Amino acid sequence: MTTDVRTAVEETRRIFSFDNSYARLPAPFQLPQRPAMVSAPKLIAFNRSLAAELGLDLEGASEERLAAIFAGQELVDGAQPLAMAYAGHQFGQFVPQLGDGRAILLGEVIDRKGQRRDIQLKGGGQTPFSRRGDGRAALGPVLREYIVSEAMAAFGIPTTRALAAVTTGDPVYRETMLPGAVFTRVASSHIRVGTFQFFAARSDHEGLRRLADYVIARHYPGLEAQEKPYLALLRAIVARQAALIAHWMAVGFIHGVMNTDNMTVSGETIDFGPCAFMDAYDPAKVFSSIDQNGRYAYRNQPAVGQWNLARLAEAMLPILDSDIDAAVEMANGAVIDFAHLYQTAWLQRMGAKIGLSNAEEADRALIEGLLDAMAQSGADFTLTFRALCDAAESEDAAVRACFADPAAFDAWAVLWRERLARDAQMPAALADAMRRANPYIIPRNHRIEQAIVAAVANGDFAPFERMVEAVAKPYETRDSFSEYTTPPLADEVVLRTFCGT
Repeated sequence: MTTDVRTAVEETRRIFSFDNSYARLPAPFQLPQRPAMVSAPKLIAFNRSLAAELGLDLEGASEERLAAIFAGQELVDGAQPLAMAYAGHQFGQFVPQLGDGRAILLGEVIDRKGQRRDIQLKGGGQTPFSRRGDGRAALGPVLREYIVSEAMAAFGIPTTRALAAVTTGDPVYRETMLPGAVFTRVASSHIRVGTFQFFAARSDHEGLRRLADYVIARHYPGLEAQEKPYLALLRAIVARQAALIAHWMAVGFIHGVMNTDNMTVSGETIDFGPCAFMDAYDPAKVFSSIDQNGRYAYRNQPAVGQWNLARLAEAMLPILDSDIDAAVEMANGAVIDFAHLYQTAWLQRMGAKIGLSNAEEADRALIEGLLDAMAQSGADFTLTFRALCDAAESEDAAVRACFADPAAFDAWAVLWRERLARDAQMPAALADAMRRANPYIIPRNHRIEQAIVAAVANGDFAPFERMVEAVAKPYETRDSFSEYTTPPLADEVVLRTFCGT
């Protein structure tokens, strides 16, 4: 081995310290799978702050070497690449085997806080679960996921993260020929509701128990000591999902494809394919090109979340109790609790958006009254709530301008100020608290689309890089990024978003 090669290998080995627990599970949990070769990997973006959080040692690692690693061309020491098995309900139809068709888990690292994190490549080539797919990813969806996942993290919403994006030098073929790319995703884990469904569909009760024990140990330590640990696990997952979806609703986020294989048991947002943030408030808003009937519309997300959790409960029935009637009763109770947990979380988050430090049940009507007025006027969701912060401190001009009928806001504002008076907060402190609950910047669809077009058509990544910078501090008023606060012009509106990674 030459000195240069030896140095390169040693450099690579320093980058990751893997501890791969999922790889120690047998088939059919996972199947080993190396990433496919690509022609000319080139680094687009690397999330250095996240890399530091993960404890990755980057000393001396060149962009070329990072591109090779994050395109799957060079396996770092300790990596055990694999494809995970899972099933899932897709738009209500059960598919007993899905699995990682274009994603490959490189391995797991323990981050600087002692938390276990997955490192996964999306677009790394075909796997045994690819069916007829090519296992590749196009550049546009990779850029979208990078932007949106980092925005979600900046909002404080549990989410998978973006570690790197790499172009491959190879085309992928969708409706047209597009540049190929690989996205490196970080997650607390990639275990889904559909993972439980995979074993339930095969009546593999031992596999279900082993999976549940693994999830408890990894995500919910301490539950193993409960009298009914698997019931406690189900309840814990229900609680996390209720809190997560309430947080989505509070920022106007529409996931777009809430299939059971896209719902994690860790409570993180995953899979940013046809996702979008609303501009004008419309509770029936749908963006996904494949959601023809509005199943995953904004207003339907809580109900779909509960439906997905019911499918998890069904899958877990064999391990909840040996008496099937008792198991069904336990499962029903856990799933029914979702409604209360979600409503409580929604009221807290939406109450904070209008300045209520201690939201009360009676406040629900007040919040819904504002949303109704916004829907009737086509008021921009993000701008309205951010302008409301100014109204709490000074005057109403900015928020009134959001409404086609400002009188509708005026009528609501009388009730709002009466409610605020009961909390007796100082105006400046109230407005400051509201600004921490209402983002100044969201990753608006037309801006994402502009960044994608620039990159795909012209190889210009500057708009993408600037947008990543803009969404990194979404609650700060930064005039230098004010162009990201404005809704789209008529010819900029993005009506449909697409899967692609």
